[in-house]
Amino acid sequence: MTDAVSQIRGRMKVSPKIGLILGSGLGSLADKCEGGVSFPFTELEGYPRPTVVGHSGRVVAGTLSGKPVLVQAGRGHLYEGNPVATVALPVRTMRELGVETLIVTNAAGGIRAGFRPGDFMLISDHLNLMGVNPLSGPNDDSKGPRFLDMTSAYDANLRSKARDAGKRLGIELQEGVYAGLLGPTYETPAEIRMLRTLGADAVGMSTVPEVIAARHRGIKVLGISFISNAAAGMSGQPLSHEEVTHEADKARPRFEQLLLEIVASL
Repeated sequence: MTDAVSQIRGRMKVSPKIGLILGSGLGSLADKCEGGVSFPFTELEGYPRPTVVGHSGRVVAGTLSGKPVLVQAGRGHLYEGNPVATVALPVRTMRELGVETLIVTNAAGGIRAGFRPGDFMLISDHLNLMGVNPLSGPNDDSKGPRFLDMTSAYDANLRSKARDAGKRLGIELQEGVYAGLLGPTYETPAEIRMLRTLGADAVGMSTVPEVIAARHRGIKVLGISFISNAAAGMSGQPLSHEEVTHEADKARPRFEQLLLEIVASL
């Protein structure tokens, strides 16, 4: 991680307090950074190598809505074969570079009745069903606690600011629980029924390791899911990544507008 920190710090021209992780199809917001300096994952020591369409894999240091930011366009996923420590490394790098607030986004399948493709859900809590945790193994007590309290993993004050931003823009924001599964298969209808029983409102294959790593380092988190499709068995239609990216493309202007408004309010 130290090498990646040095690589970015040596070239960036801002002192960012805000970090953003842009999920499927949202990476173009990084292009809107003023004075941005771009770092492809392939040039950063230890970073994952994204292989999924819609995840370009780069970090941009610049200014959005007048605020200095670090924007991560795309992410590595566990299902690509990345160790959980590799998936979490970009968040830990952000903290070393000064980030105190993280906005993490993803595309998710809607489980709650009434969710439709194009909806936005503020994440109030999550279910870690991935079978791994980025805090497993030796703990550096100087970086964070051995046993991390996750009672308030997603910051209530940040959700309030996001709701206010949505109201100013006329964008309705739902709120609910995100279930993180390993993937890469989409869930079966039986698994969706199980997740609904467990209290999940949306499901995806990312975000949870990043949030755990962020909270371990004391970073406040705002999570936003874009509902790209109805979960398995709810629409009668087969699921595909093409559908996810298509819906993300349609929603991108509204999502980018929302994120810019939220950043401006921080």
